Amino acid sequence: MTSPALDDVHKATRGVTRLSVGVAVVLILMKTFALGASGSVSILASLADSALDLVASLATFFAVRWAAAPADDDHRYGHGKGEGLAALFQAGLVVASSVFIGWEAIQRLVDPRPVTAGLWSVAVVVASIALTGWLIWMQDRAIKASGSLAVKADRAHYAADLASNSVVLIGVISGAFLGAPGLDAAAGLIVAIWLFWGATGMLRDAADHLLDKAASDEDRQAIARAVLSDPRITGVHQLRTRMAGPVLMIQMHVDLDPKLTLQAAHDIVVGAETRILEAFPRADILIHPDPRGAVHPQGEADVPA
Repeated sequence: MTSPALDDVHKATRGVTRLSVGVAVVLILMKTFALGASGSVSILASLADSALDLVASLATFFAVRWAAAPADDDHRYGHGKGEGLAALFQAGLVVASSVFIGWEAIQRLVDPRPVTAGLWSVAVVVASIALTGWLIWMQDRAIKASGSLAVKADRAHYAADLASNSVVLIGVISGAFLGAPGLDAAAGLIVAIWLFWGATGMLRDAADHLLDKAASDEDRQAIARAVLSDPRITGVHQLRTRMAGPVLMIQMHVDLDPKLTLQAAHDIVVGAETRILEAFPRADILIHPDPRGAVHPQGEADVPA
């Protein structure tokens, strides 16, 4: 049983990914101008990050559309894992970006260079912070509507940008107005470390998604409670959960009176599915009824206590 709410989910993810690509392009143009005017290593760091953000946003743009494609003969569970692949790709780009920025910053620490056109650089960074903050707000809304892993990974890029741009602002001001170009290079190094740290979390989330990590204990308990709220269901076992994009895949066996008719058992199972969907509206549910007391060759309950 699949939730009809997925159409709204896919609409939200498609809209915010278009916005993300547009913002990345604008940020690249602004920072390219600022870099040419100033020669700031922290601006260079921010520009390199925005360039990779564009690549990552394009990957997300296509991934959420592929993930939204319906199941076919070769992908019977749909294409939701495409979001995990996109998040993994994005994390790799962030790691590459952090290595490049860190190397450039270390070189500038050894051989400091002056920062020029400070006013233009500061204006560009402030505008970048404002534009990035607005995009993150829009992404937050899309994530609440969809739970999309790919959009979360894209948001992680821009959240890091928001913090790193603040560091960049400090670096530009230090290099241009305080006569301390070494601080500009140090700011670039801080950005690199920040990006690398954020990438580790993205890699972990993507790996959990691709390796079918189960839902949390709290969610599995909530699923079991919803099912067992009907006294005609006396047990739940072989409960298995995993994420496929924004869809929570749920399957289980339930114990029923062996004397029930097939129609009665079917009605009880449909009722259980409906109760689960009230708590998890984007779930795909498969429930197998078992006669109470039957031997279960694949094991018993795995519902957390």
